[in-house]
Formats: sequence, C-alpha cells, structure tokens
Amino acid sequence: MPRITALNIYPVKSCRGIALEQAQITTTGFAFDREWMVVGDNYRFLTQREEPRLALIAPSLDQHHLRLRAPDMAEDLAIDVDARGDQVEVVCWGDRCAAFDMGAHAADWLSEYLGTRRRLVRFDRSRKRPSSPDWTAHIEALNQFSDGFPWLIISQGSLDDLNTRLPAPLPMNRFRPNIVIDGVQAYAEDRIHEIAVGNACLRLVKPCARCAITTTDQATAERLTDQPLRALKQYRFSRELKGVLFGQNAILIAGATQTLSVGQEFEIRWKAGASA
Repeated sequence: MPRITALNIYPVKSCRGIALEQAQITTTGFAFDREWMVVGDNYRFLTQREEPRLALIAPSLDQHHLRLRAPDMAEDLAIDVDARGDQVEVVCWGDRCAAFDMGAHAADWLSEYLGTRRRLVRFDRSRKRPSSPDWTAHIEALNQFSDGFPWLIISQGSLDDLNTRLPAPLPMNRFRPNIVIDGVQAYAEDRIHEIAVGNACLRLVKPCARCAITTTDQATAERLTDQPLRALKQYRFSRELKGVLFGQNAILIAGATQTLSVGQEFEIRWKAGASA
C-alpha cells in the first residue's frame, strides 16, 4: 500500500525546511508553509537562486514565535507568529501580493547575516494568491509565497532512480518537497491524478521544472557541480515547460483542516489511461 514517508514545511521561503510527523492542511498548503519571505528593499522576493546562504537559515516554530537561527549570528531572531507590521505590496514571481513588513529588527538581522539590505515579510491573506487556472482546470487553488502551487509531491522511488544516474547520491532535501511518498514506482507521481488520505484529497496538476536550487548543498550552501540538472536533462527534459522535471505540484480538492501523518497510507486515483 502506498504511504507517506515524509512531511515538510518551509516557513520562510527558500530557507531550511522543518520535518514534521504531522502536518495540518489549510486552503493555502500546510499550516505555516511559505508564510514568510525574504525580500530586497524593493520588496521583490529573493530565493536561494540569488542568495544560496538562505539554505543555512534554520526556522523553528512554537506556539507563539517563528525563530530563525543562522551560522555566526550571536542571537536568534524571534518573530511573533501573528505579527502584523506595516502593510506593503511585494512581488513573488509575476504576482503582486499583500504582505506585512516584519520591521527594522528583522531587517537588520537578515541584513547582517546576508551582507546586504534585506527585509522579512509575512503573507497577508486579505488578498488571495491563486495558482494558474491553466493548470488547475479553473479550480481555485490558493498559495502563500510558494512558487505557484500549495504542495510539491515526490516519490522516494524517483529519487532512488535519479541517484543511480549520479556520480554521488543526493538527499531529498535538494528538491524541497512537502510530501514524500513510497510504495509506488519511480515517477509514478507523473501518472497520479489524485491521492486520497482519509477525508483529504490532493490533485497532482503540474510537473515541477527544476532550477539551480537543486545544485545547492542544503547543509553548506555550496554549489560545486551542475548535478542533478545535468543528469535530469538526459531523460527528464520538457520542451513544453523548457526545463527538467522532477516532482509534481498539487492542489487541494477536499479536506481543509485535516491532518496528514508520516506513515499514513493513501489511495491513488490514476490519470486516465495510467496505472501503477
């Protein structure tokens, strides 16, 4: 029976993830996923593409605070999880989003660590940010600061197969999934229409085109080779999406407020003409 083997959230976009045993579904993804984001003074989003050292910022969450820890920083940064600073407009990819600026102290902490002026913002849900209807069949699928869809799903079998093609195996964190599944063949996620877990249902709607973040060692922030992109280009290149594909983006069909758990089994609904 297929099952969930890992659940991850990334509270601050492009910073280190948090592995969870349980994750609560919301209408915009898992609770707290990509709720915060690092921006420049122009309020345009920044990721590991431009700032690889974001990989070394480690978030943690408790009932009241988001805390950020980074190498060589004398103190952690603590932000109230409900903080509402000045209302600002930020750019995340092609979208203009409403956000709250987390203030001067957070900006100073990030700027000291990254060596240039940066600010921290929190998503403002007063303005919706939907996924592209071209991929969702016009179902309203909402996001916070994810790249464009609320979940990314990858099978363990896909990583295992990729690793047979690499000079050295890579960990799953290179690909930053929210949900890792097992008990299916490599790249089965390409053929899955929906996964049903209890009363929750997620629909897999778009392949994920990969970028230079996958070449960034998430433990050191170093980019020493062009792997895995070079290997993926040999057998996972899409002319339509103009990139190499690994993993599937997913949206919510049913089950907001439901909780997913590591080890949980799920039912697969295959795309038309596809099977295990």
